Amino acid sequence: MRGMVIGAVGIVHVFLAQFAIGGGMLLTYLQWRAGRGDELARTFIRSFFKYLVLVSFVAGALTGVAMWFTTIQVGARTIGLMIDEFHWLWATEWVFFFVEVVAGYTFLRVGDRLSDPLRLRLLGLYTFAAVGSLFWINGILAWQLTPGAWVRTHDLWAGFWNPSFWPSLGYRLAVSATLAALAGVLVVGTLDVTRAQRHHLVTAIARLMLPMVAMPVFGVWFLAVIPADSRRWLTGGSVAMSMFLAMAAGATALIGAYAVGGLVWKHLYASSATAALLLALAFVATAAGEFVREGARKPYTVRGVLYSNSIAPDEVARLRRVGSVVDDPYPLRDAARFPNPQLALGAKVYRAQCSACHTLHGANALVDLVTNWSLDQRRLNIAQLQRTKGFMPPFAGTAVELEALVQLLGWEEDGGESQEAAWPEVHDPAALARIAAWLDEAGPAAAPVTR
Repeated sequence: MRGMVIGAVGIVHVFLAQFAIGGGMLLTYLQWRAGRGDELARTFIRSFFKYLVLVSFVAGALTGVAMWFTTIQVGARTIGLMIDEFHWLWATEWVFFFVEVVAGYTFLRVGDRLSDPLRLRLLGLYTFAAVGSLFWINGILAWQLTPGAWVRTHDLWAGFWNPSFWPSLGYRLAVSATLAALAGVLVVGTLDVTRAQRHHLVTAIARLMLPMVAMPVFGVWFLAVIPADSRRWLTGGSVAMSMFLAMAAGATALIGAYAVGGLVWKHLYASSATAALLLALAFVATAAGEFVREGARKPYTVRGVLYSNSIAPDEVARLRRVGSVVDDPYPLRDAARFPNPQLALGAKVYRAQCSACHTLHGANALVDLVTNWSLDQRRLNIAQLQRTKGFMPPFAGTAVELEALVQLLGWEEDGGESQEAAWPEVHDPAALARIAAWLDEAGPAAAPVTR
């Protein structure tokens, strides 16, 4: 569930941040036109679009902080690893972001008093800084899915220039330009000008959507360089991820066909209503694309290095011997609701291994996911989780902990603390022996990884 919170905040952040980058491109392009006598371009820049761009990068910054803050709560170890490896590059990204903020604020306060050449330079600086910020953070984020040679060498630049760096950067730049162009067409409809003048502006702004023709290339390139098992999930192996990939591709294709074929090639006019609809489709495509990017990493947060529950692959064997919560110093916040120590142990196992992505009741609820499994099916499927679902990490605990988790799920399914009857502990030696055998049979490794 906590992972879904990160996803929701992250999608809003990515949408706003990419719009802010594309907004800089659009304003720079129109300022260039204004300097060459296009007074309609100047009228557009004077509209509230520039405020929209600036508000978006402020909102983008706030949601960015919210996203990283939430991520630290869920996956502190992942963030710690990213900072350990890329702290100087991350600091460089923040320098670019600082320049972006200063340039944008300066344009807002004094832009109207500057000459055209100075306005163009200032907007160019804003755009350069915004694209630079994307450049640096893109390398760090792409490393999570395709760390490449960094896994063997731990070389900083091997991780930064990872296999999915360029297709990810190219795709995001095309998305940024498209979002800004769609928002620009939406704003054109609010200007107090004639329809012919609006048409003139729409035709000029639509040119920013031309990079969309390269998006299929970047998309195929991205699919070609991600691990083979991730590619299989996206192309039919996982219904959810295949569906979101289809949503992203379908929405992008619809926008691209109208934008490039209709607005750029045929010089059609687009109303504000049409632009709003296309912008909504773009949000759907962004959300689905981010889901695909996040889902393709499963069962890892850093491919081959850290699982989504922040347990390293080489720690699983030890945790199966000593237990996954034996070193957990933190008490349960709601310990009093559990009627026996076994259920309390199950709750700690759930917190350590499952709660990053699942709830007990609610979104992506464990109780719902196992509700049709028999008692022994639950024991078997969780013991061999990486076989049950290839994008899940292996269970990293003892047979006793697994049985405690299974008992917790049964207790929660039957009503939890609302039950009147006592919930006895279950310590069936035969069941524990079966669980231990299933754990040994599956082994401590995840499903095979192909790089």
